Amino acid sequence: MCSMSAVIRLARRDDVPAIVGLFADDHGGRSSPEHVTPGPGQLAAFDAIAAQPDNSVYVAERHGAVLGTFQLTFIRQLSYGGCLVAQIESVHVHSSQRGQGIGEQMMRFAIELARQRGALRVQLTSNARRTRAHAFYERLGFEPSHLGMKLYL
Repeated sequence: MCSMSAVIRLARRDDVPAIVGLFADDHGGRSSPEHVTPGPGQLAAFDAIAAQPDNSVYVAERHGAVLGTFQLTFIRQLSYGGCLVAQIESVHVHSSQRGQGIGEQMMRFAIELARQRGALRVQLTSNARRTRAHAFYERLGFEPSHLGMKLYL
């Protein structure tokens, strides 16, 4: 693991091209066009996320280069006495930077934000095929507890 840490910060609108580039890198260059070049839909999505106080996109950068990203959303639930839950989504680290501690640094940052906000738990989903990612999350203390399902519309 590299001892040189990254800076984790809120993403800015001008980070969107780099973030979208991380999505393309994660798919080995086999991405559809909307995962390669940011379009109006992604810019509008970023603006909508940035306008919500409980929804944020973060980046990990080193020397001005965006190396990783994640989205953190806080959800108030009626269950567990009206608890607050932190949902982590869209975790990506550039393939050339994996194994250097950036993903762990991002996750520990998100967990600490959730702790500071008083969240009951931090949760995430991961594609069933991403077994290396599952092992990574389990090393950080996450436990496989639910079966996730999606219905695309």
